[in-house]
Amino acid sequence: MVTLLLPRLISFEGVARRSASVVERNASTLRTAYWLVMASGFLEPVLYLFSIGVGVGSLVGDLTLPDGRVIEYAAFVAPAMLAASAMAGALSETTFNFFSKMKFMKLYDGILATPVRPIEIALGELAWAMIRGNIYAAAFLVIMVAMDLTTAGLALGAFAAAVLVGFAFGGLGMALSTFMRSWQDFDLIASAQFALFLFSGTFVPAQSYPSVLRWVVEATPLYRSVDLIRAITTGAVGWVQLVDVLYLLVLFVVGLIVAGRRMGRLLCR
Repeated sequence: MVTLLLPRLISFEGVARRSASVVERNASTLRTAYWLVMASGFLEPVLYLFSIGVGVGSLVGDLTLPDGRVIEYAAFVAPAMLAASAMAGALSETTFNFFSKMKFMKLYDGILATPVRPIEIALGELAWAMIRGNIYAAAFLVIMVAMDLTTAGLALGAFAAAVLVGFAFGGLGMALSTFMRSWQDFDLIASAQFALFLFSGTFVPAQSYPSVLRWVVEATPLYRSVDLIRAITTGAVGWVQLVDVLYLLVLFVVGLIVAGRRMGRLLCR
């Protein structure tokens, strides 16, 4: 059914149409197990929110931010979980799954026999990853609004920010995957992802760390994502968020360019 409907809904031509054909292919191969994996990916940040944001938050109480504002701890943790969820959803599709299709399934070798080019495969896979990431973000924001951790209006802005976060990490994930040589290399990505999750202002403000470590934390992509979404959900958007947006846009563009060029070298030899 999905395969029959998508070509009718997506009638444009050129680069966008050829990229959409990659999305159509992925949609046509969905299995029940895929939805179970998606559900598990969504539940993880929700469990963190309730166990740490609400559970530990009852011991921590209200948190005073560096700008002097006081918010409840759950409202501090929730946007970080949203950013981490957008990161995890994008990286899951653009690292492990992307590498499997390119290196072992040899799927892209067959696709390149058609008019689709490497950069269009990258765009299609990124669009597919964003579908998963956006579902995570939308569902998590519903929970945040239901728990009165933000308002419905601010949640819309946070959703747009989560989409940007997904694009940034999706581009980064595909670029890194083109350098992976074996499955063991993904242990490095998993370790880096977990380190980002712990040390990106997710559970404590970056200002709580020693000055040297603080600057390292604030230079990471997940911190910039958390900072952007937290400012939106708490209604404290300022000029710093422009830095966050530019940072994520550059990460997305550079990642996509690197992925497209690397795929061209690897697949068109």
